Amino acid sequence: MQFLMMYAAGLRMSDAREIARQLAARAPELCKELFPNGVRDGAEYRVGSIQGERGKSLGVHLFGPKAGVWMDFSAGLGGDALTLVAQVRTGGDIKAALDWSRAWLGLPAYVYAGRPVEAGERRERRSPDSDAEQAESTARKRALVQRLWNEARPKLRDTPVDQYLRSRGVSLRRLGRVPGCLRFAPRLWCHEVRFHLPAMVGAIVNAEGELIALHRTYLEERNGKWQKANLHSSKKVLGEFRGGQIRLWRGASGTSLAEAPDGETLVLCEGIENALSIAMACPEYRVLSTVSVSNLSQLRLPAAVKSLIIASDGDRPGSPAEAMMIGAARKYEAEGRTVRIARPPLDGDFNDTLVQGLNDGEDWQAGDPRRD
Repeated sequence: MQFLMMYAAGLRMSDAREIARQLAARAPELCKELFPNGVRDGAEYRVGSIQGERGKSLGVHLFGPKAGVWMDFSAGLGGDALTLVAQVRTGGDIKAALDWSRAWLGLPAYVYAGRPVEAGERRERRSPDSDAEQAESTARKRALVQRLWNEARPKLRDTPVDQYLRSRGVSLRRLGRVPGCLRFAPRLWCHEVRFHLPAMVGAIVNAEGELIALHRTYLEERNGKWQKANLHSSKKVLGEFRGGQIRLWRGASGTSLAEAPDGETLVLCEGIENALSIAMACPEYRVLSTVSVSNLSQLRLPAAVKSLIIASDGDRPGSPAEAMMIGAARKYEAEGRTVRIARPPLDGDFNDTLVQGLNDGEDWQAGDPRRD
């Protein structure tokens, strides 16, 4: 579809293919340019997502016939080296990605629509047709997210989800109520293995509470226990989740986020298991999962939420993830809120601390973030 759009705009398909080929030939250098926080993993380059945080959900082939081919398993996106540039640098705009790529490759001016154009020159905006197609694609994905959510089962107790959470130290019975944003899908398609797997699904909603994306934690039974499936990334997201959150715990008030009482304390963290661990230790606090550290600063929160705690995943000082967390804290402080950063007492996140404490026979509140 992207190549058809380029034809309509006066670009030759051969131009795009040649640029993609040259980018692929310099895939290791390109990856370091696009993702300075990524790491080499054998013949692939790994990073958390298109946003560039640490992790392994997005992989780029570095060598051979697949050089430049990439896949973001968390978002279900993939393509060649040129589409990677488009996703990272130009918001999906292939024409602008061609400009950037020519400048990065050091290529000379070329002819566009009958006239010479210098590398990096600004192009006209995408055609209305491509905007309409993008809107239609978003609508289709939202409809799929809603359908999969509707098909999932709200009853979690005594399901593989319940057993998996128990293996992570999280007791739904001790919590007293099952979070309405979590469901169990007995058979959910997994693109990575091209097969249906059971999964815990989480509803990602926007500031208005509308369902915009679906978080999926694929599960499998090993040695009689339900655990995360053995995949490159057992956790994946369907849909655009920027600014979204999984509203896991309502705290002492029990109200919706929009009706949060004045002065309420809200805890923000990345993962679902981490958020539930904090809810067990501090049930009086409202707890949200932001899915990714890059999304921590993207939320629109009610004015009534005056106090925030950002729960660290145990990121190293000076790391990109730590920088994003501190940036989020400054953003919310600029909004007039009091912000604290809570760090787990042991290596890893608060859920790791909870599991370690249970293994050591300690109290289940060992990971209480109020200690920081």
